[in-house]
Amino acid sequence: MCLIVFARNSHPDYPLVVVANRDEFHGRATSQAHWWQEHPGVLAGQDLQAGGTWMGVSKSGHWSAVTNYREGLREENPPRSRGELPLGYLCDGQLPETYLAEVSRRGQEYAGFSMLAGDVHQLFYFSNRGGQIQAVPDGIHTLSNHVLNTPWPKAELARLKLGKVLRGVEPSVEELLAVLADHQPFDDHELPVTGIGIELERVLSPPFIVGDEYGTRSTTVLMVDRQGLCIYAERSFLPGGIPGPLALYEFQALSSGHLARS
Repeated sequence: MCLIVFARNSHPDYPLVVVANRDEFHGRATSQAHWWQEHPGVLAGQDLQAGGTWMGVSKSGHWSAVTNYREGLREENPPRSRGELPLGYLCDGQLPETYLAEVSRRGQEYAGFSMLAGDVHQLFYFSNRGGQIQAVPDGIHTLSNHVLNTPWPKAELARLKLGKVLRGVEPSVEELLAVLADHQPFDDHELPVTGIGIELERVLSPPFIVGDEYGTRSTTVLMVDRQGLCIYAERSFLPGGIPGPLALYEFQALSSGHLARS
């Protein structure tokens, strides 16, 4: 996954709203979001090559996501897949800060990553390239292939667009899916320098990446209202950015309780 924008307590009826794009090679075998038979209570897409996920939610209302940390073009062969990190949290049942503390102790076993873990009440962030575990405050935040809230152009555009949607009375799934749909590259002078060369920086600069071999494979939306109703939607995309099927789920989070309107 390469871009997440999310809001905590920024809408009167939805204390948690998440929109995320997963960018990956189109040839990498993937299963769209579903309830996992091997891990009952976990709703997530599945990377069929390594067995993990990039983002998911549990029946209890816990959610987690991971992004790669861009470190130039160097090749790494870490012993463990980053996709096991969010899956482990969803299956483990630990408090998010406790789980991330365990992850931090074995962070060197993975290639560079940034991770979010929490529920509707609390959220924590950790990167094995970014130091200590952090509690994420209320507001609209972004996470791409760097540390939390790095102001890359596509992240700042996503922040503005999500803010606009949340100013509406009732954000819809389709409106939220469109938050990360922009595929126009940014001008060269706006691009970060991450060691991959200017041509690749251009290709990877928009929120939605279009390509025949590599690009945005899915957009995922998670919304949780103040009664604990979870709405989870995932739109898949084919090579060239062609829209595929939409998976849509609604369920009552078991441990959310009712949240007072702020």
